[in-house]
Amino acid sequence: MSEVIDRNTAANINIDTSMYDFRYEEKDFYRNDPGLTEEIVKKLSDDKNDPAWMRDFRLRSLEIYNELKVPNWGPDLSDLHMEHIVTYVRPNTKMQTRWEDVPQDIKETFEKLGIPEAERTSLAGVGAQYDSELVYHNIQDIVAKQGVVYSDFESALRGNYADMIQEHFMQLITPRHHKFAALHGAVWSGGSFVYVPKGVHMAFPLQSYFRFNAKGAGQFEHTLIIVDEDAYLHFIEGCSAPKYNVANLHAGCVELFVAKNAHLRYSTIENWSKNMYNLNTKRARVEAGGAIEWVSGSFGSHISYLYPQSDLVGEKARAEFTGVTFAGNGQNLDTGAKMNHLAPHTSSVITTKSISKGGGVSTYRSAVYIDKNAHGSKASVSCESLMLDAGSRSDTVPAMEIHNDDVDVGHEAKIGRISDDAIFYLMSRGIAEDEARSMIVSGFANPVSKELPLEYAVEMNNLIRLEMKGTL
Repeated sequence: MSEVIDRNTAANINIDTSMYDFRYEEKDFYRNDPGLTEEIVKKLSDDKNDPAWMRDFRLRSLEIYNELKVPNWGPDLSDLHMEHIVTYVRPNTKMQTRWEDVPQDIKETFEKLGIPEAERTSLAGVGAQYDSELVYHNIQDIVAKQGVVYSDFESALRGNYADMIQEHFMQLITPRHHKFAALHGAVWSGGSFVYVPKGVHMAFPLQSYFRFNAKGAGQFEHTLIIVDEDAYLHFIEGCSAPKYNVANLHAGCVELFVAKNAHLRYSTIENWSKNMYNLNTKRARVEAGGAIEWVSGSFGSHISYLYPQSDLVGEKARAEFTGVTFAGNGQNLDTGAKMNHLAPHTSSVITTKSISKGGGVSTYRSAVYIDKNAHGSKASVSCESLMLDAGSRSDTVPAMEIHNDDVDVGHEAKIGRISDDAIFYLMSRGIAEDEARSMIVSGFANPVSKELPLEYAVEMNNLIRLEMKGTL
């Protein structure tokens, strides 16, 4: 009960929107040329000092990118012009392991976002990426002594875990997955690598935070997490960016490998600016008895395509996805989840909430596949949409493909508006109308916020309040 009180109290704190919408001048930053050519990809590979196999992988991905078509079944991407996007922006610093060594302007950025404080109080390790490169990475000694590896991706690529990286890199999400996965394979930069050894249960989360400061650029970080047998990890991902009057692009990739009887919780709060095209791809492979939990809050971007996928490949593997999406003026957010049941007695639960306001468009899109060999499996899908005005739109596009009679599958969908009676009741108790609406929307999103650590639940509630005021 005390936690609920703390959350509700914290949610009523007013915050300054400059916490998210601020920027710094690019002083001595390196930018490659805009566009996507073989010369640009080769130059990036040279700058990264890639091993030969990675250089070849980038060039093959570029070929695939040029072959594949832009998706035409979701939000319109015709205003995203790759010839204008800068695919690599390097800050004027090397990655640091001591916070005091990070350049002052970058340090101020992350101080404003609360990253160092979170590290000091509740995290086992932190990675902070600024534009295309990690600028800070650190892991607590007690965690490292357990054998946990938490590294920037590029150090891992050239270090003791190089063979593990090569074995797993873009195996769940291949360049042929879709056009923007191929783009990622060609120009990826930054990101994190995590390995949790057998039997290790992480008491505190790890976190990566991605801050996008550059104008007219793309961010293409790669996150690879391997949780070995009987191990547990909670990984938190945060994202934000200032708003510009030109398109920015985010096309990262997240690959999660969950071994036998292992458990991974992956939490994300995305607050991209509303000039952002968010074309992120996330996928998990879960072995027998393992579990993946996705917790997702999506509050920014002009256009989003985002559908975390769980492949349940071992008996009794299970997956849960809990997400909330808020689409405001000028936003078209196409989000959901995919569940593939490929073994017996697997289970999945999808619970989503979407909110649209000010003419925003929110689309829930899911796919549940149950293989002929997945007997005894269970799948549950629940999607609820809340429209806050007559000009907004909400659609649900669920798909189910079932090849086995011995399964239990359920689906529920609701679309509605805020009740005038509920608003009247709260106003009769002395609550202003705007505050009453914010309270109702926060309550609607509560199934997601209650799954987050307290400080991230507070951030999500604050984002809802700011969206309701139309200030983000």
